Amino acid sequence: MLMELSIRNFAIIEELSVSFEEGLTVLTGETGAGKSIIIDAIGLLIGGRGSVDFVRHGSRRAEIEGLFSVDGPMSPETEALFQDLDIQLNEEDTIVLKREITHQGKSVCRINGRLTTLGILRQAGQQLVDIHGQHEHQQLLQTEKHQLFLDRFAEEELHEAKEQYEELFHLFEKKRRQLLQVTDNEQQVAQRLDLISYQFEEIQAAGLQPKEDESLEEERRLLANSEGLYKHVHGAYDTLYGDGKGLEWVMAAMNQIEEAAELDPSLQEVKETITSNYYLLEETAFSLRDYYEAIEFDPDRLNEIEARLSEIHQLKRKYGESVEQILEYAAGIEEELDTLTNREQRMDQWQKELEEAAEDLYVEAENISRIRRKAAGSLKEAIQQQLQDLYMPNTIFEVDVRPPEKPDFQADTLVKKHPFTKTGMDHVEFLVATNRGEPLKSLAKIASGGEISRMILALKSILAANEGITSLIFDEVDTGVSGRVAQSIAEKIHGLASGSQVLCITHLPQVAAMADTHLFISKEEKKERTITQVNPLPAEKQTEEIARMISGVEMTELTLEHARELIQQAAAKK
Repeated sequence: MLMELSIRNFAIIEELSVSFEEGLTVLTGETGAGKSIIIDAIGLLIGGRGSVDFVRHGSRRAEIEGLFSVDGPMSPETEALFQDLDIQLNEEDTIVLKREITHQGKSVCRINGRLTTLGILRQAGQQLVDIHGQHEHQQLLQTEKHQLFLDRFAEEELHEAKEQYEELFHLFEKKRRQLLQVTDNEQQVAQRLDLISYQFEEIQAAGLQPKEDESLEEERRLLANSEGLYKHVHGAYDTLYGDGKGLEWVMAAMNQIEEAAELDPSLQEVKETITSNYYLLEETAFSLRDYYEAIEFDPDRLNEIEARLSEIHQLKRKYGESVEQILEYAAGIEEELDTLTNREQRMDQWQKELEEAAEDLYVEAENISRIRRKAAGSLKEAIQQQLQDLYMPNTIFEVDVRPPEKPDFQADTLVKKHPFTKTGMDHVEFLVATNRGEPLKSLAKIASGGEISRMILALKSILAANEGITSLIFDEVDTGVSGRVAQSIAEKIHGLASGSQVLCITHLPQVAAMADTHLFISKEEKKERTITQVNPLPAEKQTEEIARMISGVEMTELTLEHARELIQQAAAKK
């Protein structure tokens, strides 16, 4: 859920920090106070389209930051997405999203303090928050998402069948790509064969050895510095060994201390140290001699190394950043060469394997379709009951699952065009007829604002638990309703907030009365600038605000009494 929202220099908001709780939080206030601006800010935080118009006049950037708690189990889709995006929760099972929009229109996005792209922010954010506004195209109004909602509703029954299908689908795709590779345009195949043949021969002719470039670089370094090495190593040896040199002086010291040790046994340890170091230095001197005597001044070998490294560099420009990558590339195209060279002999076998894989996959697709059609009936009944509760008795809801048609199992057809997808072969669409006698239409084509509000609430009441969304936000989705319908919507919204979090901007006193937390949004002028404030309302002030919502302008004792009655009724229904 959304725990904390921080907004700076966004539209008319100079600086604002709001804490949110579980349950139903209602946001009310006078028109123009900035209620929808707060929802706009959350929308931008989860990847909505930005604009320089959002940056407060006179500021260089707008900043929005949100702290989200994910203390419950994530949905499988959310968990998989976060793993793919390399997003990890903090120790407190929280995640921080931040977005900045500069006065030049550029966006800077961060997740847990790490820079990220707007696309990744959007993917992560939409798993945490679901915003429903009066005129927005929400997921429930996107036909391509309907299958996902049905599958979440039927997750328990579908899980094993989908796992089996996905395993076969990956096998089918692998075999299809093999055939596609060899049945593509003959001219393209011939051109590819010529290209990789040349590349393979060029790499083979080079006779590369693993880490050859590294050993040559080291040898070149030594050869290029051979004169300097000889001079310094020989100098070190000459300093240590010879008449009047370092070792001779150490030996003299050793002889002297031997005489002294005979006079004073306490010097025995000193004598042994000097003796040991003498022989160690002597051995080191001999090692230096062997080293400089082995140094070769070989300009021809240096030229050979330079030529070889140049050859390897040319191959790196074409095939990889290291000798290992070049050899890996060669191994890959060798396998492709074998495939393309012997494609005629392999095609019959692969075609048969592809056809068999398609038949097995179709059986699993039919099984998934059967489970979906059964779940569609259950979902339809559940939604229909919700619509009855929302005073839409004449509305008919249907989950249209179009089962797969048996495909042509001939390999040449399957390679170029096949009906299988990662999730099966079904097309799922939610259909609605809102008035008796009307034909069923796509949910996305419902026009009435009030009908959209109630339809979304009905669907959300059934699907919210399966969607893995931590926060639901309703931006005036109760527009166009009143009376008993308004009371029913209020109860549905509060029901959605049970055990989770719902934020709702509303003009309905019935919804406000059901609030677990009531935030009042106001604005005032300060230094000739408009500033938005958000304050939680205590019980007395909540009663006054609901009375204002009932009366519109003038608040009377009667409207206050009506407000108290609404709050009492709401408390009884919670």
